[in-house]
Amino acid sequence: MSGTTKNYSRYLYAIPYASWMLLFVIAPIILIFYYSFFDIEGHLTLDNYKRFLTPVYLRMTISSFWYAFLITAFSLLIAYPTAYLLTKTKHKQLWLLLIILPTWVNLLLKVYAFLGIFGTYGLVNAFFETIGIGTKQLLFTDFSFVFVSVYIFIPFMILPIFNALEKLNPSLVDAAQDLGASSWTTFRRVIFPLTLDGVKAGCQAVFIPSLSLFMITRLIAGNRVITLGTAVEQHFLVTQDWGMGATIAVFLIIAMALIMIVTGNRKWGVKQ
Repeated sequence: MSGTTKNYSRYLYAIPYASWMLLFVIAPIILIFYYSFFDIEGHLTLDNYKRFLTPVYLRMTISSFWYAFLITAFSLLIAYPTAYLLTKTKHKQLWLLLIILPTWVNLLLKVYAFLGIFGTYGLVNAFFETIGIGTKQLLFTDFSFVFVSVYIFIPFMILPIFNALEKLNPSLVDAAQDLGASSWTTFRRVIFPLTLDGVKAGCQAVFIPSLSLFMITRLIAGNRVITLGTAVEQHFLVTQDWGMGATIAVFLIIAMALIMIVTGNRKWGVKQ
């Protein structure tokens, strides 16, 4: 009787979670799939999927994946040594809080701040003028788009890597050094493999949202960078072609699901 009551309570507690998933995850995905089979006039069609396979959208897809890869790669290159140094500092929780704080600021406000920083009369160009380089066109470039994107996403890369490094058993590192392993060998054969789950979680947290960016592409890149996220926004808000916008969203959902499967958690150990 006690086991039956426990199982009943477990199912009862799962109702809010299941309802949330059904209403705000599953139902929207079903609606996106549904709208993807209608053209702009509301007729049932498969033309949206045929259009997506044309060179225009295929180039857009490649561009989206390329920029998402760059943003993820630069975030990882900065985040891993930063997270490693954080684990060695005295006031690590304070420094971690300072890294997290910018994520509490509205995304639009941060983007507008960079419009001022990178603008013609902004802080960076004022510094360039001071040292004699002169004014440079920083906004509406690939550099500004990737830089701002990395700044926005980097806390989401640091946190899982930091947690993985914190859980790492230091005796394994000491053992590797006692056996004569160099610092690089210790990192390559012990530290990195044992923190790879944190790296994968960070890459998921950065790469997946980077695929569907649209606000930064508009304000910072000035539509010079066209991604699938920009195309979805255009079709839903400008052309009112919800079917095509939903079709692009379907492919984004499939791509994100594949990325999560490929980078899913596995058991990694120290190489022998």
